[in-house]
Amino acid sequence: MVREGLSVAPNKVAAEASDARPGKLKVFLGAAPGVGKTYRMLDEGRRRLRRGTDVVVAYAECHGRQYTEEMLDGLEMVPRLHRSYRGSAFTELDLDAVLARRPAVALVDELPHTNVPGGRNAKRWQDVDELLAAGIDVLTTVNVQHLESLNDVVEKITGVPQRETVPDDVVRRADQIELVDMPAEALRRRMAHGNIYQPEKVDAALAHYFRIGNLTALRELALLWVAGRVDETLQKYRSEHGIGTVWETRERVVVALTGGPEGETLIRRADRIADRPRALNAVRAGGTPISGGDLLAVHVARSDGLAYASPAALAKQRALVESLGGSYHSVVGDHVPTALLDFARAENATQLVLGTSRRSWFSRLVAPRGIGEDTVELSGDIDVHLVTHEGAGRGRRLPVPGRQLPHARRVVGPVAGLVLPLLLTTVLTHTRGALNLTSEALLFMVTVVGVACLGGVVSALLASLAASLLLNYYFIPPSGEFTITEPNNALALAVFALVAVTVAALVDRSLRLSRRAASATAEAETLSSMAGTILRGEQGVSVLLERTRETFGMESAELVPRAGQETDADEESDDLVKVPAGPDRLLVLRGRRLPASEHRVLTAFAAHLAAALDHARLMEAAAQVEPVKAADRLRTALLAAVSHDLRTPLASGRAAISSLRSRDVVFSPAERNELLATAEESLIELNRLVDNLLDMSRLRAGALSLDLQPTAFADVLPLALATLPATPVRIAFQGLAEVRDVLADPPLLERVIANLVTNAVRHCAASQRVLITASSLGSRVELRVVDQGPGLPPEDRDRIFVPFQRLGDRDNTSGLGLGLALSRGLAEAMGGTLDPEDTPGGGLTMVLSLRAAPVAEPVEAVELG
Repeated sequence: MVREGLSVAPNKVAAEASDARPGKLKVFLGAAPGVGKTYRMLDEGRRRLRRGTDVVVAYAECHGRQYTEEMLDGLEMVPRLHRSYRGSAFTELDLDAVLARRPAVALVDELPHTNVPGGRNAKRWQDVDELLAAGIDVLTTVNVQHLESLNDVVEKITGVPQRETVPDDVVRRADQIELVDMPAEALRRRMAHGNIYQPEKVDAALAHYFRIGNLTALRELALLWVAGRVDETLQKYRSEHGIGTVWETRERVVVALTGGPEGETLIRRADRIADRPRALNAVRAGGTPISGGDLLAVHVARSDGLAYASPAALAKQRALVESLGGSYHSVVGDHVPTALLDFARAENATQLVLGTSRRSWFSRLVAPRGIGEDTVELSGDIDVHLVTHEGAGRGRRLPVPGRQLPHARRVVGPVAGLVLPLLLTTVLTHTRGALNLTSEALLFMVTVVGVACLGGVVSALLASLAASLLLNYYFIPPSGEFTITEPNNALALAVFALVAVTVAALVDRSLRLSRRAASATAEAETLSSMAGTILRGEQGVSVLLERTRETFGMESAELVPRAGQETDADEESDDLVKVPAGPDRLLVLRGRRLPASEHRVLTAFAAHLAAALDHARLMEAAAQVEPVKAADRLRTALLAAVSHDLRTPLASGRAAISSLRSRDVVFSPAERNELLATAEESLIELNRLVDNLLDMSRLRAGALSLDLQPTAFADVLPLALATLPATPVRIAFQGLAEVRDVLADPPLLERVIANLVTNAVRHCAASQRVLITASSLGSRVELRVVDQGPGLPPEDRDRIFVPFQRLGDRDNTSGLGLGLALSRGLAEAMGGTLDPEDTPGGGLTMVLSLRAAPVAEPVEAVELG
């Protein structure tokens, strides 16, 4: 469970109702239009109304479906808000009216809907947030294709882009999510019977969006998404109730990675284990594909000297896991089997995959129990798979640092310090006379050094004491007594004891240093994992919180405001850890007490979270400033352009008029007519430039009025060409009369065509031509303006639609650089598109695509409610 304790400042309406409990959200999720989400929402509203609950319909879109409209009978409906935008009338949810009415439950259809500009909120889900903040329960509907995380997947499946989306988090935090499901065949039958769309749209819908394959894929996406949400709820319940046992509701396979060469083998084996339920269910279901289990890879960085892992190998194995649809995790643990099993239980995993030990036969002989054996013993209800591989039993291929002495060596060391000198004494007494005193002393020294390496300082001191006494009593004259008669023998014994203690101290120091190095390595590896998360762009606070929870094996992680000065210091209980995360937040972890060795790493994680919070605030501030900056850039460019580009027609017109008013020169009628023509052309050019500027400002402000009506290209094109100045470039036409009329505003369409042809002519030589062709493509009509000029590099294709850009113009005094920017804006305002393409053989082709008339919305434009 991960919670991000970030509060959102309520608006003034919600603030007035701050004493009310937050409302509860219930979402009816469907795989496709027509499965019955709105019907189910209204039915739930009627059921609550019968129970005496105050229910109103804040907004319901029935799309003319008879049975759905009948469900509105008996329900109170809040009148909709009427708005005008670009010459068209729209109805929207009246948020203020619903807040003033303050029902117990409000029914709000189509959560991802984009509101008409001019209201308080851009999206309907933001309106719903305000209703919830005011204590009003909300029932709403969403289709799976409108979820932000699945938007690109749905487009690949259906070929239809969804421009209205809702963040997944908005739906995930709903108190209830109900899946409204229907088999693909049943949904197509509903469509064929006319229960979803009007009859004239049925055939096109069945042939395109509502194909069996599309609907089946969308249904699977919806089922999987809801299953994930149910799994999150289950994990939260288990965490809140302290349930540590595994509930085998779904196969989850955890594979343990050490960074060794066997990693890829283990990952692929674990993936096959995770896919086994899918294959089995597919056989049982007659071949219908059913999703298998989850694959989770985990690497344990421990401070007690785990073999160093290769960062390159771990990165490669992480990429393999993610390519197989799994997830990679890194956790910190002093005891690898315990850390693995804690992680597996926290994720409700059912199976754990480990590689068989790489230790050699000699290592197994010295220490027969390894990580695999300990894991199996502690696994409980988790199945453990020990997978063999090429490196099994061949010894470690990664360097192993010194480590803290295991408990067995701490027990065996002192025993060996007493027993081994006795055994050596027994052997030497039976071979007395074969060796001199020096050789015997060296053998005792070797024994003491061996004991020092085995058991540390205490064992070495015990062995040196025992060896000194035995050497003195049995081998130094006079034997059989604890006396030393010769000074050389006394010196030898002193050196003997000093060497033994020195060796033991050095061994102990090396162990301490190796433990520190191992701990530093584990910390560096953990911080590297966090840094990698940030470098991959996963900088959301919720993502970093989840990474922190996983890394330290905790049950929950959240950011909370500092309640007061008393919380500035770290506070701990048996299962609670608090660490400052910036000046006004605390990182709170629940689950277990952290050892002191992990606090330094946790502090670094908290610093990352504080930086992520600051980054989020800065991004929010930048987003608020960006419109102001854009307006300022536009204003600056406009002033620069006006100061330069309007001078030419002004100067020409003024010079012509001044000449005509002059009394010093007598002009002939031809000269007079030429000056008047110059003045007229200058004024026409000024008028055109001012019109472009006004239209661009209206487009930016969303105040451009449209009168869309069936319009023929053949009727508009002559009017557009009549406004162009004379040019030697030949203009040819093709297919204009054969295409259907388009939905357009005739004067605006004339402006668009005139700008496109002007741009094409400007970049053509006198010997070249401009070709204007038209063709139908499904429910749209395309007009192509083809020139044979120098063309345009791919990197400049977006720049030509930026105001005040004149890429490649031979004459910088020929206009403001607004023509193409204005043309695209006008085209999009009429529901069309304007895109550049390469002309075969060289040149640029501008493609204007508009909807065909009469209004027969294509499948792509059908409101998928």
